[in-house]
Amino acid sequence: MAAAEWDSRSEASPTGDWPPAAAASPVKGKAAALQESDAGASASGSSEAKVDDGNIQEAESSLREGLSLNYEEARALLGRLEYQRGNVEAALRVFDGIDLQAAIQRFQPSLSEKPLSKRSNKLRSDSSNSGSQHAASLVLEAIYLKSMSLQKLGKAMEAAKQCKSVLDAVESIFQCGIPGVMVEPKLQETVSKSVELLPELWKQAGAYQEALASYRRALLSQWNLDDECCTRIQKRFAVFLLYGGVEVTPPSLASQTEGSFVPRNNVEEAILLLMILLKKWFLGKTHWDPSVMEHLTFALSLCGQTSILAKHLEEVLPGIYPRTERWYSLALCYFAASHNEAALNLLRKSLNKNESPNDIMALLLAAKICGSNYLLSSEGVEYAKRAVKDSESSDGHLKSVALHVLGSCLSKKSKVASSDHQRSLLQTEALKSLNEAISLDRQNPELIFDMGIEYAEQRNMHAALKCAKEFIDATGGSVSKGWRLLSLVLSAQQRYSEAEVVTDAALDETAKWEQGPLLRIRAKLKVAQSLPMEAVEAYRTLLALVQAQRKAYGSAKNGTEDDEDKVSEFEVWQGLANLYSSLSYWRDAEICLQKAKALKTYSATTLHAEGNIHEVHEKIQDALAAYFNALSMEVEHVPSKVSIGALLSKQGPKFLPVARCFLSDALRLQPTNRMAWFYLGEVHKQDGRLADAADCFQAASMLEDSDPVESFRSP
Repeated sequence: MAAAEWDSRSEASPTGDWPPAAAASPVKGKAAALQESDAGASASGSSEAKVDDGNIQEAESSLREGLSLNYEEARALLGRLEYQRGNVEAALRVFDGIDLQAAIQRFQPSLSEKPLSKRSNKLRSDSSNSGSQHAASLVLEAIYLKSMSLQKLGKAMEAAKQCKSVLDAVESIFQCGIPGVMVEPKLQETVSKSVELLPELWKQAGAYQEALASYRRALLSQWNLDDECCTRIQKRFAVFLLYGGVEVTPPSLASQTEGSFVPRNNVEEAILLLMILLKKWFLGKTHWDPSVMEHLTFALSLCGQTSILAKHLEEVLPGIYPRTERWYSLALCYFAASHNEAALNLLRKSLNKNESPNDIMALLLAAKICGSNYLLSSEGVEYAKRAVKDSESSDGHLKSVALHVLGSCLSKKSKVASSDHQRSLLQTEALKSLNEAISLDRQNPELIFDMGIEYAEQRNMHAALKCAKEFIDATGGSVSKGWRLLSLVLSAQQRYSEAEVVTDAALDETAKWEQGPLLRIRAKLKVAQSLPMEAVEAYRTLLALVQAQRKAYGSAKNGTEDDEDKVSEFEVWQGLANLYSSLSYWRDAEICLQKAKALKTYSATTLHAEGNIHEVHEKIQDALAAYFNALSMEVEHVPSKVSIGALLSKQGPKFLPVARCFLSDALRLQPTNRMAWFYLGEVHKQDGRLADAADCFQAASMLEDSDPVESFRSP
């Protein structure tokens, strides 16, 4: 009987019924005797069949004589039989006698030689090559099964070494990689299984660097793997990079082609692998796997590249995701990338009455987006109220979140109220919603913080101070915005020295890259205490920090970062310009303004500062032009409205009505602006309305006693 026939029969019955009882074989008696011996051992109470050295030698000799096999091939067949019957320890004892290196030396010449040119010699060479491949397949499969046996016995490290020896042997035999044709299927199957198994064994053994090297070896070497096998390896490698908890070294530049992308860390390499998997699916080379998109979502979210994630979500064919689910996922991506308009448009489609109008997560996200824009605050209130209504039957946490968002939207809406009465009602409703949210979730520090901001803006400083302290206690002082709020509340109470102590303490507790807002407050506290030179020094420290951040992370868009824990370089130059203007250092002020304009050419803040300089130099028309240009950049820029009203009020009685309109509009947008109240009092005084003037002056005086060094909300 040929060896190939023996091998095919062994594969036909992997459950232990091999060889068939009727099969004629020179070793029938020996194999049967071996089976009977195993059965007797099992019957006598042994946990699994055992094969002693004598039986192994006897069976191996019979196989060699009956099938004309060499020592390694005979042991490979016998060991496979024991492994298929579940006798792992017995199989391992059989496999231990195989000398892999000797087999490699025997197979290498015949497998690596080139076919001859003449047809007859070529046929003989192919036949010899096929036989050598079959023999190599038997031995390599035996070592693979030995590795599997060791894994089942809990010896992962030894199993990994045996599995690695299989791949080393294949690379030694096929020095130029496994050819895509004329390779025996059984040999290719053993190689594919070994390539796939080795990284998993190294991970089980805790050898993570070896696992990394095995994954890269699997993907970079020529193993002739099919698409499905390669896909499984790539996915497992990506998962290992993302969640393995081990910082791996970047790929070697020697293995990269010129101009190719080289990942710098785990996340980048994982993203590259996952994108390759998605491309395979787009090309129809593999089946759709939803977990690939989940892992890619996590990876891209880690590095803030949600706009790229949105692109991949858009490329997924219709029918994979329900369209409302896709819209919501895209909205999350665009919202994270600060593309709020695109995100809100998607949510509006999703919340249409014909789609999913009661999707509470979409309602909450839509309300949150609207709550960041004064003009959309009314729409946000409606979304939030629907979310509160839909969350009545759910758990308290979800209702608390809905009430929290509702309070934020009501607070934002109050800023654009048409009357003081309406503004007061909206502020009362906002506080009521926030209080109710806190009653449902008392351990949420964000709720406490937003409540403190709301109290501070309504000038209830005692309550705001209490909330700021509670937030710091709840977060352990690890969040800088809590310290910032406490410092601003103290500054609004004219307790500048205490505010400075709090700021210094916060700087000691805060990571260097997060110190920007605190350093800015320190500079403004110095200004408030009439310490201009110390304020300049504080601004210089702040400037050094933001420039270091820009070098470390790359320049943001003209210094206009939106992160609340960062300060832009534009803000620092603008602050220095204002400080030098207040000291009448006009040349220094103009230099700082030029630096600010270089970072942000069109800015209402910069134009307003230019107008102040023109006004001081009594260039009234230039000053007015600068203020109006600022309003053309930002229609609701309150400082420019106040400056226009103040300047016009000094130009004579005929300009008083226009001045009053600008100042009233400024107070509509910012009711706590003390300078707007003061100049409106001046207008009323010149117009003969003394009672109204007295009320305005009183409001300005009260606000001056509760005016913080900067806005409570992050600029």
